[in-house]
Amino acid sequence: MERRYVPVADVARPHGVQGELRLRLYNEASDLLLTRPPIKLRLPDGSARDAKIVATRPVDKALLVRISGIDDRDAAEALRGATVCVPRDVFAPLSEGEFYACDVEGARVMTPDGDLLGHVRSLQSYPTCDVLVVERQGADSIEIPLTESFVSSVDAERQVVQLATLEGLV
Repeated sequence: MERRYVPVADVARPHGVQGELRLRLYNEASDLLLTRPPIKLRLPDGSARDAKIVATRPVDKALLVRISGIDDRDAAEALRGATVCVPRDVFAPLSEGEFYACDVEGARVMTPDGDLLGHVRSLQSYPTCDVLVVERQGADSIEIPLTESFVSSVDAERQVVQLATLEGLV
């Protein structure tokens, strides 16, 4: 089975003249890239390539990395806008009831009556709560607060989100 790679950061810009890159992490609290897992770079032109992180250092709201073979500012500049992806299987194990956002993308969203409402496009974080962005066929997408009031269960393995209510959503 082919390894599944998940986006975790973007290359914001070169840092300095020796090929170091400044990454914008999707989850600023994550230390996953500090462990130097294997990575895949998805370049802005749509191509992808395997890469190896050789050094990391955290800075304010970002991470500075050195990638094998990227030794000067020009080489680093060529990676601006690339997406840094890591294998899903290197993510830390979760506790019961927890899930990673990438594991529910595409999940079926079921109404309390058992009808299909749509599919999870993404998870969006707001200061007050996280929401599931749900695409509906033939209708606008909606945001569903990821709270017990609206979501009764999330089964990431089966790719099913069960809603507790539709009241106030549609």
